[in-house]
Amino acid sequence: MQLYNPPSKENWTGRKSKDQLYLHEKIECKSISAFVASSKSFAILGYSCDQGVHRNKGRVGAKEGPKVIRQALAKMPNHLAIETKLFDVGDLYCIDDQLEVAQSQLSKTVNQLLDKNVLPILIGGGHDIAYGHFNGIKQHLLNQNKRPNIGIINFDAHFDLREDSSGANSGTPFFQIANENDPFHYLCLGIRKDANDKILFETAQELDVTYVDRNTFRIQFAKEINTWIRAFMEKVDYLYVTIDLDGFSSAFAPGVSAPSPMGFSPDIVLESLETIIASGKLISIDIAEMNPKYDIDNHTAKLAASLIHKVLHSEFA
Repeated sequence: MQLYNPPSKENWTGRKSKDQLYLHEKIECKSISAFVASSKSFAILGYSCDQGVHRNKGRVGAKEGPKVIRQALAKMPNHLAIETKLFDVGDLYCIDDQLEVAQSQLSKTVNQLLDKNVLPILIGGGHDIAYGHFNGIKQHLLNQNKRPNIGIINFDAHFDLREDSSGANSGTPFFQIANENDPFHYLCLGIRKDANDKILFETAQELDVTYVDRNTFRIQFAKEINTWIRAFMEKVDYLYVTIDLDGFSSAFAPGVSAPSPMGFSPDIVLESLETIIASGKLISIDIAEMNPKYDIDNHTAKLAASLIHKVLHSEFA
């Protein structure tokens, strides 16, 4: 496979036990073509690409994100059932400025993973991961003769609805998706006025985007937020969730491409994930913008790993 690095067990180390007490002991490193899933399976796929961030004039370094997220997740405890399978299927990467090629390959790979009846967990990498990821989900559903009525839930400070006339980047994925899909179901949680210009707000209005701003996206409003999430989920058959780590306050996530102290906190994201997962509509999820070059004491990597840990253990709780 082009633009593909197979998984390495070197990324999965930690305390040793006799009973698979830790995720590094549970994980199976398999190439995408080699693994066989059970009825309860997860597949971790890296998107080692920050060319979209570079094009968007952001801080590069996110292409190294998948490695450090794995290393943080490896040391976490394993509470999965024995029959539940957890696979690391390696990384896709980008050569030079060939972002569109990497996104196309990502789409094909997500399609392959979903065909194997797993829940893909993608780790990046710039938020341009979203365009390839969504298209892989869409293609899988079309191949299954199912209506691709997909809702996107984005935990983010940014709409990422920039127009793409000069090419795709980490700020354009949902604009691209909107232009290619009607209807377009998009919910943004954590939007900040100090992180989006007025044209982006106008674009969001034109595209009928639903969003909750940062001032409201707080744990004290969890009941209201969950009501809005449930109302959004009723309109769709499948949910694609994307978590941009730069939406969190830099107190929790300093290692990102666009940090800010004004972001949201993990508690409301975890609460929201519970509601989303309980719907039974989650088909795939990714975590974007992990930039280890700027991380402090692995805080951001550990946050990303904890979010994945939550998804792994909520799905089959």
